[in-house]
Amino acid sequence: MSQPRLGFIGMGLMGVPMSRRLQQAGYEVRVWNRSPEKLAPLAGEGLLPCGSVTELVNDSDIIMTCVSDTAAVEAVVFGEGGIAASGREGQVLIDFSSIDPDATRDMAARLADEAGMHWVDAPVSGGVAGAEQGTLAIMAGGDAERIESLAPVFAPLSQRVTRMGDTGAGQVTKICNQMLVSCNVMVMAEMMALAERAGVDAQQIPVALKGGFADSVPLQLTGPRMATDDFEPVRWHVKTLLKDLTMANQLAEESESPVPMSALGMELMRLHASRGFADCDPATLIQLFREAP
Repeated sequence: MSQPRLGFIGMGLMGVPMSRRLQQAGYEVRVWNRSPEKLAPLAGEGLLPCGSVTELVNDSDIIMTCVSDTAAVEAVVFGEGGIAASGREGQVLIDFSSIDPDATRDMAARLADEAGMHWVDAPVSGGVAGAEQGTLAIMAGGDAERIESLAPVFAPLSQRVTRMGDTGAGQVTKICNQMLVSCNVMVMAEMMALAERAGVDAQQIPVALKGGFADSVPLQLTGPRMATDDFEPVRWHVKTLLKDLTMANQLAEESESPVPMSALGMELMRLHASRGFADCDPATLIQLFREAP
């Protein structure tokens, strides 16, 4: 049986390395991005740039999206010339974006009605490094058999795929993931700034804590960058964590579940973003605490 043709929409920090890995695994991968200038360099790598979403959908069996937020997903799926307009019965949409669970369920039902397409929400964790190395954790929502059938496509991207339940369950799980990540990196920044003020070499903190209960992947990746003001290149965005913490608080309100740590984290992240750091790496969060009186 021949391999499915893949279409990937969203050539951002995650979409580019994920598309590369799929192409290197032998898949035919068409790509599209709202900013077309990002596509030209990819053509020389074996990826196939498309001039429109319609072209990509017509020539793909599985369409993947990895875009910034819920509004961006809705636009690329249901906007003029979007996926729904040219989708066909039996095609699968895999959404790697991190978006609202209720909106995911609504859009999945709408896409099935309008185009006969299946929706799998498959947000990822592991950052750019995980995307480059193919070690992402994928938390999936949707039909169990369909998710299982997609295992060969997920394989070049991930170390693990976990089906969390029906459509939208993957997005709920990603919100839980981001609560931990965001609060972790916020406390990390607070701690690193404290260490500096107390006269400790903050560069040694990740070294000293490695392998202990306080250790984490974010500490080892982001801690050294905080200590040395190494904020470039941007490996992830403050605005992304703010978006995810905002969704966490909305979900908590809907579920009547208290999340005081994530609520405070959201307000601190919003403060940092408002000071011109929205498009910066979260390693810059140390500045929030360095500048505190």
